[in-house]
Amino acid sequence: MTNVYNRLLAARQVPHPGLNEGIVPLGPPNRLAMLHNYIEPAERFVACPNQDVVYGSAILDLGASPVVVQVPDFGSRFWVIQVVDTRTDSFASLGKMYGTKPGFYLLVGPHWKGAIPKGITRVFRSTTSTGLVIPRVFMDDTQDDRLAIQPVINGLGVYPLADFTGTARLTDWSALPTLGQEGGSGEGEIRFVDPDKFWDELPLVLKAAPPMPGEAAIYAQAASLVAAARQSPAIKTAIVDESRKTEAEVISPLLNFNAFGKPLANHWNTISNGAEFGTDYFTRTAVARSNILVNRSNETKYFYLDSDSSGQRLSGAHAYTVTFAKGATPPVKGFWSLTLYNAHHFFVPNDIKRYSIGTKNKDLKFNADGSLTIYIQSTPPEGDKRANWLPSPASEDFSLYIRAYWPLPAALDGTWTPPPVAAAAQ
Repeated sequence: MTNVYNRLLAARQVPHPGLNEGIVPLGPPNRLAMLHNYIEPAERFVACPNQDVVYGSAILDLGASPVVVQVPDFGSRFWVIQVVDTRTDSFASLGKMYGTKPGFYLLVGPHWKGAIPKGITRVFRSTTSTGLVIPRVFMDDTQDDRLAIQPVINGLGVYPLADFTGTARLTDWSALPTLGQEGGSGEGEIRFVDPDKFWDELPLVLKAAPPMPGEAAIYAQAASLVAAARQSPAIKTAIVDESRKTEAEVISPLLNFNAFGKPLANHWNTISNGAEFGTDYFTRTAVARSNILVNRSNETKYFYLDSDSSGQRLSGAHAYTVTFAKGATPPVKGFWSLTLYNAHHFFVPNDIKRYSIGTKNKDLKFNADGSLTIYIQSTPPEGDKRANWLPSPASEDFSLYIRAYWPLPAALDGTWTPPPVAAAAQ
């Protein structure tokens, strides 16, 4: 919750929609900024980025204004617009899997009681006043599709209700200006939660997110502790010290995917309540640390892996293969991908600029029996295996991550799970 709230504070410093350092789409609150190509590997705004979609971003401040989401006609192209509250729980259903029609959709805060203008298709109400809107639009890894997607995404919009006219507006997202520093020059994600400031920020965070049923006592305890700390420097010192310990001993280890979720066969794991965390505070926190802003499971099913089939940590010092049996690639109505991340959950730069592999790749080579083998290694494989190559770092540890967009029931109920990742013989 503090992470999301501090993203709002950062957005309030942005003068207009643009690309921070030419990399990350960012705008003032309640306004969309949109990429027009895949996200660059240098970004550090959100861990576990995806190079299968064109992303956008809008930080919500529903206490300031209701917000209009303008949905264009995507045709047969896969798309989903994620809308989450301060808790990173979804409160709107916008996407191809929902049969959403082109039009205008209104996002309102918990206390809004205004008139709904003519031309609004549907209203979605948040239980909190802050949140985010993250459009994801599938794009093939071809130049033709890079051109074809432009007029489609130019019809996407997010803006305050006061700007709504009932007529769709077009924005050339390829012309967004460059803003200042992206803020993520380090190896890990930009730090949106500072243990030293946590207790000072918490009252504002809780004000923006009224308690859910059953949380009133927890909120009261937090308010009492903050009040006591204001009166006693010793108490303030003690709770800040505990925050630092929590960061080091509880939060930081959650960067490892095997620290949370449901274990599956072959050392994979998953979660089943993405963007619907409710009072599952542990999973919500773990996801916020490791790969914040996951979709609902019916929108995207995620599978995480830190270890090979023998239980050894994945390392660039070894070569690996993962083979999907004939007809057993991730079962989806949308698309699927296998992505490789470094220990900080970001892309590893490589000469062919390939960070994920899957539906977007039109030249994958299938084996004679119809199976599909992906080669994960730091050096190119021989011959036509190169089309199925997912480059790994030369020696560092890394993780693998499968996304199944618009998953079929087999991916959701456990009938299908990912195959083993086998280390090549030395």
